[in-house]
Amino acid sequence: MSTQGLESVDESSTGATPQCRPRVLVVDDEPGIRESLRIILRDEFDLSFAETGEDAVRIAAADRPDAVLLDIVLPGMDGIATLERLRLELPSTPVVMVTATRTVKTAVTAIKLGAYDYVQKPFDLDELRILLGNAARTSALQREVDELRAAVGRRYQFGNIVGHAPAMQDIFRTLSLVAPLRTTVLITGESGTGKELIARALHYQSPRAGRPMTAINCAAIPESLIESELFGHERGSFTGADARKLGQFELANGSTIFLDEVGELHPSVQAKLLRVLELGEFIRVGGTRPVSVDVRIVAASNRNLEEGSRDGTFRADLYYRLNVVSVHLPPLRERREDLPLLIKHFARQKAAELGIEERAFSPETIDLLLRYRWPGNVRELENLVERLLVLAVPGAVRSEELPSGMRQAPPPAGRDARAEVLLGQKTLATAVDDFERDIIEEALEQLDFNQTRAAERLGTTRRVLKYRMDKLGIRDR
Repeated sequence: MSTQGLESVDESSTGATPQCRPRVLVVDDEPGIRESLRIILRDEFDLSFAETGEDAVRIAAADRPDAVLLDIVLPGMDGIATLERLRLELPSTPVVMVTATRTVKTAVTAIKLGAYDYVQKPFDLDELRILLGNAARTSALQREVDELRAAVGRRYQFGNIVGHAPAMQDIFRTLSLVAPLRTTVLITGESGTGKELIARALHYQSPRAGRPMTAINCAAIPESLIESELFGHERGSFTGADARKLGQFELANGSTIFLDEVGELHPSVQAKLLRVLELGEFIRVGGTRPVSVDVRIVAASNRNLEEGSRDGTFRADLYYRLNVVSVHLPPLRERREDLPLLIKHFARQKAAELGIEERAFSPETIDLLLRYRWPGNVRELENLVERLLVLAVPGAVRSEELPSGMRQAPPPAGRDARAEVLLGQKTLATAVDDFERDIIEEALEQLDFNQTRAAERLGTTRRVLKYRMDKLGIRDR
């Protein structure tokens, strides 16, 4: 580069490949210092130079150096002001401050403002080389972390989640509007429908994506430990509490916390969670002072929390606080049009993960899988695809490789009923009964065989529903 206030190194004279060396921007207004640093550092670093703070900010923005060596005393914009600009525009670039003995106090101020470290004039050459090398490695690691975060964000984009069914597209539209906000989200749905996947997509499409999401399965932690796990405890608060422990809410400050199976929380923990939602604070177990946190809460449950709020098993005030925006993930049997896409997706993904050959699925196999009711939902499908790939035989996956329960699954009522009636293979009355039986069974299964609620869902009375169940041979679970 050759502009006012900027000097460049003739790379051909060093005999090294610039791309293999860390790039360091040196900012100093003294020509003698710049020349000395050029000679001292040219074999280890790809150097560029600036004489003023204004030039340093402009060059750093264009070249993105791995580290900056910045003198505190500069004409015009001094080193401290230049540091503040660099931290604002290039927050991940390490800045090493250069100071004389009389300005050490100013260098300490620079550290508080975000400088990586500082060195004193006259330079200790070995110290300077080590410091710049460490700063450049820190910069490289930070870039790698940023790239990984960007890759994770791309992976969890809503457009990358398989779901072409209209119900899933409605969900994606809702979540796209909510993701950038702090709004609390409640995700409901049967086990295995992908609630955590949706929660991660929400997090990684939000401004909080720079920090990892914290996921807690509330049903997997013993009742005696869950309060301490979520909110932490003070030393001596109970037997075995030998030191203060920070809870998951404190550790997730500035990020998102995903509370899976939130309906399993003990009432006392529900009360603390309500305080976090209302006031943004909590008290550690055994503590006396509130701890403030900035955490976005995404909760999930396979239970009906609204019903729980009515029968007293879940706090009504907490339910309304969690249910700001709610999405219900449909079970796989209600989005069968997504099944072939999911099979292809998992076959490709598992083959890549396991380092084995991807297999196609024969049309007959797909047809049988479409008939199956998938009580384990997407998780069950994912595990099945992995099993079929691991136990691979040459060629496409054949129907005889499926578990017997899937091979014997009857076709859903109404699948070919119209054709069967028109071909004289089934009477109209039988086809209507089959359709009605399938609808009633599915409503009962969705509502945990609660006949009153199933009747409400179907727009009838419990007495009429029970009559139809008896007539159609539908047994209560």
